Amino acid sequence: MLTPPMPPMPARIANLPRDERGYPVPWFVAWVDGKPVFPVADAAKMRMAVDENRCWVCGQKNDDMLAFVIGPMCGINRTSSEPPSHVNCAIFSAQACPFLTKPKMKRIDCSDIGAVDPAGIMLERNPGVCAVWITKRYELFRATKGVLFEIGEPRLIHWFCEGRKATREEICESIRTGLPALQRLADEEGEEAKEHLLRAEMAFRKLIPAIEHS
Repeated sequence: MLTPPMPPMPARIANLPRDERGYPVPWFVAWVDGKPVFPVADAAKMRMAVDENRCWVCGQKNDDMLAFVIGPMCGINRTSSEPPSHVNCAIFSAQACPFLTKPKMKRIDCSDIGAVDPAGIMLERNPGVCAVWITKRYELFRATKGVLFEIGEPRLIHWFCEGRKATREEICESIRTGLPALQRLADEEGEEAKEHLLRAEMAFRKLIPAIEHS
């Protein structure tokens, strides 16, 4: 039995293998000694996802519309360390993944089983809010320790916090608390980087939903 609450599962996810608790195991998850290690992605799956256009969550072939599950800082940079998924697989992940639905949950250290950090510079924090960024394109580019995904213009963005629709205030708070880390990196790189970050932040803020009036 699944531990409630669990949102309705898309058919593709319902067909995934389950762990001992009954939770579906995303396709990308690495298995060690016959058991899934949820925080660790299988490097071979990364290559397959890119080369064969597979959904990062269910492993089946992607549709024309691609969805990236990202935090606000990745939204500002328009960069993801993970390949895209089906839209409904991404929305399910945003509603069900423990790390994405529990703002106080911290990343698990899996270095003892040989896990390595993803490419690029990872911010060691739980953003508390995530976006399902729906687009039709992305580009790969080389970064520290591997490749990253430059995500295309959004056709639609769904915002989530604690598995539900995020409020504008929650999104803005996540930006406020995460932006200093990007600003420090930009300061180290110089004036051009700082100007680029400012432009990226201003463009990203236009994507935040307006205040809802009752």
